[in-house]
Amino acid sequence: MGCFSFKEMYFSTKPIFLRFIYNILTLIVLPILWLVAIFNPKIKVFVAGRRQTFPRLEENIKPSDKTIWMHVASLGEYEQGLPVLEGLKEAYPNYKLILSFFSPSGYEVKKNSTPADIVVYLPLDTSSNAKRFLELTHPSLALFIKYEVWPNYLKNLKDLGTPTLLLSALFSERQSYFKWYGSFLRDSLKAFSHFFVQDTGSKQLLDRIRFSNCTVSGDTRFDRVAQILEQDNRLDFMDSFTNNQACFVAGSTWPEDEALLVPFINTLKSPLKVVIAPHNIKKATIEKLKESFTKKAYCFSELTDAGVPEDAEVLIVDTIGLLTKIYSYASVAYVGGGFATGLHNTLEPAVFGIPILIGPQYSNFKEAEDLVNAGGIRTIASPEAFAKTMDELLTSKSLQQKLGTINGHYVKNKQGATAVIFDHINGLL
Repeated sequence: MGCFSFKEMYFSTKPIFLRFIYNILTLIVLPILWLVAIFNPKIKVFVAGRRQTFPRLEENIKPSDKTIWMHVASLGEYEQGLPVLEGLKEAYPNYKLILSFFSPSGYEVKKNSTPADIVVYLPLDTSSNAKRFLELTHPSLALFIKYEVWPNYLKNLKDLGTPTLLLSALFSERQSYFKWYGSFLRDSLKAFSHFFVQDTGSKQLLDRIRFSNCTVSGDTRFDRVAQILEQDNRLDFMDSFTNNQACFVAGSTWPEDEALLVPFINTLKSPLKVVIAPHNIKKATIEKLKESFTKKAYCFSELTDAGVPEDAEVLIVDTIGLLTKIYSYASVAYVGGGFATGLHNTLEPAVFGIPILIGPQYSNFKEAEDLVNAGGIRTIASPEAFAKTMDELLTSKSLQQKLGTINGHYVKNKQGATAVIFDHINGLL
């Protein structure tokens, strides 16, 4: 390399060739997805949903409309963006709010229940799709959540001069932006007029690649879960099921999680009510889980107007949309996904000030890392460890309170990101 320094190479690598490769690969992906959709129901939904995007935008947006566009990947990012979306709805009623999802798991759940005026799938990130999408939506402001960086959409937004914000962003050394080969993605970041990041580490990384337009705002998810405490979390079926007894709630579980839970539950001798809300609620999966219990187990779908049968010891929640409120009844909560699939939301139980147990794989989940270090979350790697920890918690109210207090205070002290973001947005609109 001679006297050509690494730093010079780091910042001078031209992204034009990489953009060309990216666009070619994106075009190749399209026919592959069409083919896979024939055999894969989830991909079929992914492809079919995107065919509706442009007709829906044409039908619902006039050239004279003022609009704001928010893009999220899936359900988790939607929950992050929701406090901002709700704030925009209230503060700017004369703007149409456009919400786009990348994943069917987010769109299909929330398409009919968001503050947005128009909810669509984001078309794949080709140059032509990005140009047409922005011509139809002509947003006065574009908001991307956390990790969402789509080069062609961002390039077009930059060319149009549209204020574009990345909210609740989280950066790490492992990402391509901070590697010598990451020039293309670093170039895409130039479209963002401002970054609102979760922590100082993210700001330092952006500083390193010469982005100073950054504010450490925290994570808007804390504002979202704080709203949970203000709502009515009462559920009639949970009142009758728990009957003021101790309750263990396991949320978003996978088979790897249930391999820990089921042996302990089947050998329980204390009067503990158990609720399990699996991530996968397909009929065959639920039936297999129910058959694994020797305790008297019922599914939520089996309940009648009479409520939960008196002999019920285990309740399997085979529907969506109830878990957040169910956590409010827990003495101890377990959050699934910490073995192979990716840890689910630990903030929803944490906001209620209860102890939380998770599997051993939680790196890159910042709030879980923080709460494990603080002692409010305990990690479990085996059925024996799970049984031991549960016995400790169930026999010690003071230990329950200690762990729960750590979790509750953590959520409370992290609130406020939405207000910081709105101070900036108010100066743009």
